Amino acid sequence: MRVGGTPYRSIFLDEDAWGVRVVDQTVLPHRFQLLRLESADDVVRAIRSMVVRGAPLIGAAAAYGVALAVRADPSDASLEDTLERLAATRPTAVNLRWALHRMDEVARDLPPELRADACYREAASLCDEDVEVNRAIGGHGLAILHELAVGRPLNVLTHCNAGWLATVDWGTATAPMYRAHDDGLDIHVWVDETRPRLQGAALTAWELGQHGVPHTLIPDSAAAHLMSKGEVDVVIVGTDRTTALGDVANKIGTYPLALAAADNGVPFYVAAPSPSIDWQTEDASRIPIEQRDSDEVISVRGLGPDDAVGVVRIAPEQTQAVNYGFDVTPRHLVTGLITERGVCDASGEGLRRLFPEGESAPGSEAS
Repeated sequence: MRVGGTPYRSIFLDEDAWGVRVVDQTVLPHRFQLLRLESADDVVRAIRSMVVRGAPLIGAAAAYGVALAVRADPSDASLEDTLERLAATRPTAVNLRWALHRMDEVARDLPPELRADACYREAASLCDEDVEVNRAIGGHGLAILHELAVGRPLNVLTHCNAGWLATVDWGTATAPMYRAHDDGLDIHVWVDETRPRLQGAALTAWELGQHGVPHTLIPDSAAAHLMSKGEVDVVIVGTDRTTALGDVANKIGTYPLALAAADNGVPFYVAAPSPSIDWQTEDASRIPIEQRDSDEVISVRGLGPDDAVGVVRIAPEQTQAVNYGFDVTPRHLVTGLITERGVCDASGEGLRRLFPEGESAPGSEAS
């Protein structure tokens, strides 16, 4: 994607070909800033602090975290420690586990002196694959948007940030929107602000603006009202984990959107790249739901009058808060899953039709 006319990926190797550059998402939209990661510790901190976030990007960053670790110390002990520490950073997004398993398979049977080069190659390949997966999701989603076109601006609603910043490039939920805009379709995007961290306001609105896609920011609580007034033609969201039967864990607030969409007859699609499918889990109640610091609920981050990014408290001092990061949308509320291989029903049968190899995934309940 382009920032000020310059193309960027959200993660890439620095000029020395071993340090890793990422977009610091904690200072957007007020500043566009690249950070350099030089160790697995840097990657762990970047994921935990949400400098990098979004399920596909977390997986990509973790892959490079393994490469950085074995560059510094290629021993078995270092590899195992790095895999364990990275796996603990964000429990809900299954892409993290998928990427670490892939890196472990590459490094495990190699002699230590060959591990670093192999891991760098694998991390780069994983990133390139993510770009192509998202581009393909964009094409299949574009076909849906063309079918829904009604001779006026097509109103698409999205939640959180499942865009370029959450992936290596293109995004998942936003890929069809970018493809539609580039294809000349008259499209307008309603952007949920997405409390408490406001990823919609800070990230999705920013990147849509960079690409020139018409959009309007709304409070999360306004989405159902807009649907009831016929102002939403389709909802497209991302996913952090999709079960083998088609239930979807995504950013908190997704489930109410699906309920409102069902009540108002609005199609509700989930952009679901295959690395986000958890073939080992059929029971959605087994998905670990991350609980984040309550400070994210009782305060907001923004740009102050001195042009410094700071935090402002919005609740009384002694107020207790709970901060669930994700919720689960039952499959019966999902119109379809948009994957890189096409669109399918949110069901085990639908997923296996597109991904028959999923049934034989190691440890899969569906096998």
